[in-house]
Amino acid sequence: MLLENKKVAIIGAGPVGLMMATLLQQKGIAVTVYERDKDPQTRIWGGTLDLHKGSGQEAMKKAGLLEKYYAMATPMGVTMADEQGNVLSTIDPQNDNPEINRNHLRQLFLDNLNNDTVVWNRKLTAIEERDGKWLLCFENGTNTSADFVIGANGGMSGVRKYVTDATIEDTGTFIIQGDVVEPEINCPEFYQLCNGNRLMAAYQGNLIVANPYNNGQLTYGVIFKRPEEWVDGNGLNFENTDSILSFLMNKFSRWHTSYHQLFRSTSFLVGLPTRKISLNKPWKKARPLPITLIGDAAHVMPPFAGQGVNTGLMDALILSDNLTDEKFKTIEAAIDDYERQMFVYAGEAQLASSMNQQEMHRSDFSFMKIFAD
Repeated sequence: MLLENKKVAIIGAGPVGLMMATLLQQKGIAVTVYERDKDPQTRIWGGTLDLHKGSGQEAMKKAGLLEKYYAMATPMGVTMADEQGNVLSTIDPQNDNPEINRNHLRQLFLDNLNNDTVVWNRKLTAIEERDGKWLLCFENGTNTSADFVIGANGGMSGVRKYVTDATIEDTGTFIIQGDVVEPEINCPEFYQLCNGNRLMAAYQGNLIVANPYNNGQLTYGVIFKRPEEWVDGNGLNFENTDSILSFLMNKFSRWHTSYHQLFRSTSFLVGLPTRKISLNKPWKKARPLPITLIGDAAHVMPPFAGQGVNTGLMDALILSDNLTDEKFKTIEAAIDDYERQMFVYAGEAQLASSMNQQEMHRSDFSFMKIFAD
């Protein structure tokens, strides 16, 4: 076996990193995941995830976790509304790809890994080759060594620079994400508009996507084209919640009061510029030891095709198979084949996301229909 007596380090305990660890550990490989979060109870903000057949669900099936995913996830319908709170159409709940809270998905993986697999409070600061191994250095002053490093630590991954010179690009669309606790009490009018479904509303290039059932909270995203005057940064101070709420109230001043109620009830806000990394050229950077990228670290893309986590789970499935099915003679050959395949399917996912993003800025309702699919 290629990884016999090898120590594998995965950077990042998101769904993709944990899937990779699960698939390798099930083959008896020594793998450790290093995660910057303080502990497993650290809340992962963001909307729920739906795993697709043919990609994310294939990886879950290979890991033996598909039935547990279906047991924990919730089928969600879609309510499409206009800016005045009128329902335009509805889509019934989809049983094929139910949605799961991010922390619940993390816990599902953790419950099926050895207790010591994930090492918490480990923010990676540097990697260097030393005596035939990778030396990993962490912010808290600790370090460790590994024979093989897999970067799975998101779109702003520091591991990327050891694999490729490709740089991240801003796509020009910005997302403000918010949470509302006890939405049935704090924003009852908007909560009723959702009618138990994900809600989508768009007007003049501004889109709201909300999920009323995200582990006891309503989670929403406001999506819009970044103003040209935001030359540096995002032009908003997310340490000042009142200023963000004023921005939203002004931007959506012509919308129905139920949307204003949503904003006023928000307890947590964060801003996310949408980014992508080009997959136009293969990664040619010299690597003294085995190292690669999976998930957003490899192919971050805007979330407008629902492909991000699903593409990442496919990465884990293909790379783990390559490393364990004895088809390849070297780790490097297994990595090369994975990267060749990944560039194709991740590139297609990026293209679909970019096309949907362009549609969003052209036609409100048609984009909502694409997004709902």
